[in-house]
Amino acid sequence: MSSEVSTTSEAYLAVQQSQEFQSLRRKFRGFVFPMTAFFLAWYFLYVFLSIFASDFMNKFVFGKISVGLIFGFLQFVTTFAITFIYARWANREFDPAADAIGAELDGGAEH
Repeated sequence: MSSEVSTTSEAYLAVQQSQEFQSLRRKFRGFVFPMTAFFLAWYFLYVFLSIFASDFMNKFVFGKISVGLIFGFLQFVTTFAITFIYARWANREFDPAADAIGAELDGGAEH
């Protein structure tokens, strides 16, 4: 059992050090980090405007709908849009490469 665990650990380490895995990691980080930075900047813009530009955020655009309410609603829209964009990107770009690495790992563990 111990040799089986060490063989599995070695296989995982070998995959982790492979060029394919490193490329997949770069691809993931290249998508997720900028998207996260964008969302955080957008979120903090909303928060800072609420704190420091309350007159602007309290302006009514039409009826009882204020700029702050619109920005708050757009936070939800942005969250769903990012989720949708990520899911499409992952299905198209990331998952096939991850599946290939997983299949290689599964194939290597059987031998």
